[in-house]
Amino acid sequence: MEDAAAAASSAVVVEEERLDVLNKTGQKTGISKPRGEVHRDGDYHRAVHVWIYSESTQELLLQRRADCKDSWPGQWDISSAGHISAGDSSLVSAQRELQEELGISLPKDAFELIFIYLQECVINDGKFINNEFNDVYLVTTVDPIPLEAFTLQETEVSAVKYISFEEYRSLLVKEDPDYVPYDVDEQYGQLFEIIMKRYTENTVARSLSLQKQLCRYASVSLDAELTGLSNTDRKTLGLLIKAAKLMDEIFYLQVWYSNPALRDWLKEHASASELDKLKWMYYSINKSPWSCLDENEAFLTTTDSAIKLLPEATKPVSGWKGLEYKAAFPMLKPPGANFYPPDMDKKEFKLWNDSLTEKEQNDAMGFFTVIKRHSEFSLDSSSPNHAVHGTNHLMTAHDLYSVPYSKEYNSFLRKAAELLHEAGDLAGSPSLKRLLHSKADAFLSNDYYESDIAWMELDSKLDVTIGPYETYEDAIFGYKATFEAFIGIRDDKATAQLKLFGDNLQFLEQNLPMDSAYKSKNVNAAPIRVIRLLYNAGDVKGPQTVAFNLPNDERIVKDRGTSMVMLKNVSEAKFKHILQPIADVCISKEQKGLVDFESFFTHTICHECCHGIGPHTITLPDGQKSTVRKELQELHSALEEAKADIVGLWALKFLINQDLLPRSLVKSMYVSFLAGCFRSVRFGLEEAHGKGQALQFNWMYEKEAFILHPDETFSVDFAKVEEAVESLSREILTIQAKGDKEAADLLLQKYCKMTRPLKHALEKLESVQVPVDIYPIFSTVNEISE
Repeated sequence: MEDAAAAASSAVVVEEERLDVLNKTGQKTGISKPRGEVHRDGDYHRAVHVWIYSESTQELLLQRRADCKDSWPGQWDISSAGHISAGDSSLVSAQRELQEELGISLPKDAFELIFIYLQECVINDGKFINNEFNDVYLVTTVDPIPLEAFTLQETEVSAVKYISFEEYRSLLVKEDPDYVPYDVDEQYGQLFEIIMKRYTENTVARSLSLQKQLCRYASVSLDAELTGLSNTDRKTLGLLIKAAKLMDEIFYLQVWYSNPALRDWLKEHASASELDKLKWMYYSINKSPWSCLDENEAFLTTTDSAIKLLPEATKPVSGWKGLEYKAAFPMLKPPGANFYPPDMDKKEFKLWNDSLTEKEQNDAMGFFTVIKRHSEFSLDSSSPNHAVHGTNHLMTAHDLYSVPYSKEYNSFLRKAAELLHEAGDLAGSPSLKRLLHSKADAFLSNDYYESDIAWMELDSKLDVTIGPYETYEDAIFGYKATFEAFIGIRDDKATAQLKLFGDNLQFLEQNLPMDSAYKSKNVNAAPIRVIRLLYNAGDVKGPQTVAFNLPNDERIVKDRGTSMVMLKNVSEAKFKHILQPIADVCISKEQKGLVDFESFFTHTICHECCHGIGPHTITLPDGQKSTVRKELQELHSALEEAKADIVGLWALKFLINQDLLPRSLVKSMYVSFLAGCFRSVRFGLEEAHGKGQALQFNWMYEKEAFILHPDETFSVDFAKVEEAVESLSREILTIQAKGDKEAADLLLQKYCKMTRPLKHALEKLESVQVPVDIYPIFSTVNEISE
């Protein structure tokens, strides 16, 4: 065992273990050094602590350090711990330490990272400087593991025992000499606080909290008239719904690797109690244990998760069925979702990516790959009770590698492809037939170019969007796309009315408020389809979208532009249940009558149009070609949503000035936009749309275009709003055109805040219980799919 106080000087080894050197914030520097030099020089490095906790007895497992250890010999300590060797990862190291020291082999979903503990100390008369980031993991088992099931590493561990977590904490407070000391009043006290909170919950209070969270969503039945569909179309629709449900399966897995097990467990136990019912209901909205409307704060814990039996985790014990553990998930939503190893940082990715060929780099940063570790594969491939010794477990110079979606999600995509081919054979519309067959091929080839072109050219009463598109879940880089599906019936009349917007994109591009050098001369007209949504699946968690502009592939945007789909019945529901009540509460008496559906829906159209104009493929100062997405990385989504919103408002005024839209829209569009700010900010400042809306509101408020009155209602200053809109449009467009991530970060840091005016508005809306968003119920489709 290598723990925080292990002295390096007295051990004689043939080849000394090397450690990655970190900076003071815990990021890899790209340098590794022998362990002795790291502790001699006081370099920051990383280690793992693994605690095993038994739910039924509320006990922690402790190990007794071997008597031959040169630090704290014979004292009781952490269940398992060790340094993370150079090139190794945190999670794999945690798994390996349990194997080597205790003979326990557990999969990665047994480990919950609960906090990171920085220990900075000097021991052994100043000869051993320990600046160590400790990744503290909790493994939750249902019952204690029988002591005879352990296989102890004699040179490290002399015994193990279980002890009540409360008694153990008391012994540490008393500084009992039989136990390695930890200051439980400082960072390490979190271990006991987390356990205490989880197992002393007030069921009534928790039920009330979940009910309150659920009440923020208004359940709305979304129906569409199917009389225009033939019997063949209805059969096609049934097949498409089945394919869409597979997008759900993939998305649950993309969010987090133990998420599907959590979903199945909650659904199975939903009828056990009122609290279990509420857990399942709120989980169904968020599709994860993290609440979309609460800055992704967890509303469940590993305590609520699935129980898994793993008989082969330890050596067999007569009469014992084997180890049962809880499928774990972290309290903090992982920024990389399940697209990257959970312990990968940007530095590691960059070092690996820089070593790749151009084609390999495109795969690594592409929409349709996941990033994995060789070491994790190596560990998972070893037999459950075989300890993996040594520190060099890498198959290549770098531990990371990419896997195409077509391979990673093959079991789901193969079934989806079969359904789409079958639906394509039935489809009467030639363009729908082409889309379904090409999308089915893309699922298995991982090349979505042709299928996205087919989607843009779709001309069918039955409208289908299915596949990997949006990148909001990837909060590390914004590279990876999540699977989703939208199935609807085209509204021909509304679609015909919107041709104006798509036809004028080049006109808008040439007049954008930014330097002409950044403007594109080849913006394609954007087809706009208005549909009534019948069913959605996949990445449709939390707040519902009212429209989308796709594809996001910059190659297609450059060559062919984009296409838009407007979900009119979703827009109608949001206006009726949310925007109108917001206006009644937050907009001044004199202006609230200006909030209308036409302005709300028209701005939504312009928002989506404006995703298709402005900078996409850019030239950097050094002459290199790149894209806004690659340069702004995790900041791209929020800034792009803000751009589409504010430039959309600018575009409306521009089209009105050209007499292409009625002047009666002017005041109503600005006031409806103001009311819409409060709607989107309620999504939370961790969500791209909410973050982008906070930026816009605070900018407009600072420019005095939005006014707060003594009665805490708001209004628009029509004399100042046009200039404020244009100035913010120019600011965002210029940042994107330059690929200036530093400027983007400064802009978001300054304006993406919950300021006092915003807080006042949100508190008023909560006090009168205006819903934050809708939760769609698809009754028509349920009848078809039964």
